[in-house]
Amino acid sequence: MLQVYLVRHGETEFNTDGRIQGCSDSPLTIQGKNQINSVAERVRSEGITHVISSDLGRTKQTAEIIANICRCELSFDSRLRELRMGELEGCKIDSLTKEQESWRRHMVDGTVDARVPGGGESMAELASRMRSALDSCHNLPPGSRPLLVSHGIALSCLINTLLGLPAHSERRLRLRNGSLSRVDYQQSLWLADGWIVESTGDVAHFSPISGH
Repeated sequence: MLQVYLVRHGETEFNTDGRIQGCSDSPLTIQGKNQINSVAERVRSEGITHVISSDLGRTKQTAEIIANICRCELSFDSRLRELRMGELEGCKIDSLTKEQESWRRHMVDGTVDARVPGGGESMAELASRMRSALDSCHNLPPGSRPLLVSHGIALSCLINTLLGLPAHSERRLRLRNGSLSRVDYQQSLWLADGWIVESTGDVAHFSPISGH
């Protein structure tokens, strides 16, 4: 059985400022670094062999912390990037125009084939590249236990599709900064063959003070 851990990047300055990130970037806050130190300590004893990360800055920072603590190989994969949000990237959510807010809502409310103008990406396109990145874990050496570092919308879209939901499904899965999920590839008498979702959005590694 192949077990793959999934981690959302730590809190960023854009997160605290209420700005839309997409494929633009913002560094981790002190809180964000603390979150990732916590999740890294959580998975340290799980035998992680590879950390594979989105190549955006906030996920790179996250992955470097985890790989250093787990003492494992680190690589980057652009397929794990966040949903491209076009003209909305860098905008504060509470400052959007009515039209811009409708673009944003359509990305999370189940609208089919929604995309933000100015280079935005559809959820179907996001799901395709995220699934491709996950499936690439089969190419790792036998016995590998990889950990993928990605983003909130990207990971929730991936998990939704593994559960058999359309990529554009309403977004109802909460994945906090620094949360831990796991998916397994297996054959089971009582589950469909292939990828199954073992756990999602686990933040048990956060203390009441450092939690988010």
